[in-house]
Amino acid sequence: MRTHSHSADRQRGAALVIGLILLLILTLLAITGMNTASSELIMAGNEQFRQNAFQAAEAGIEQAISALPTVPQSGVPVVVADQPVPGSTSGDEFTTSSRYLGDDLNVPGFSAGKFVGFHYEITSTGTSARNANSQHAQGAFVIQSAGGGGSYGSINP
Repeated sequence: MRTHSHSADRQRGAALVIGLILLLILTLLAITGMNTASSELIMAGNEQFRQNAFQAAEAGIEQAISALPTVPQSGVPVVVADQPVPGSTSGDEFTTSSRYLGDDLNVPGFSAGKFVGFHYEITSTGTSARNANSQHAQGAFVIQSAGGGGSYGSINP
């Protein structure tokens, strides 16, 4: 009989050890899950800031297009730095550089010599929180009647 009770005592001790091991495994799984969730939350925030920078760069392009008549036809870039994005509450900004590239008197699809095309290049860099940034380049081609004075900045848009 003595061997039987000794065997039952061992089984009770094994149940305690197995229970503690399972508890340790569950704790490790919970900690891993929390770390994964935290990492995913940070990644989602970074993606949002990257999207904000993208939208800031696009806003800069739109702003620069509306200011094309003020770009000198000397080829010297006009830089507008650190402009806040209208309506943004998170401090997003853009910087643009607009440059005149030249003109074309033979605009395809139009009567020869009656129209002139002015070529521009716009580069816009949008910035947001956590050093997120996005750079976009946009070309612009403005067509004007050749009798309009020979300068895009001289016309009334």
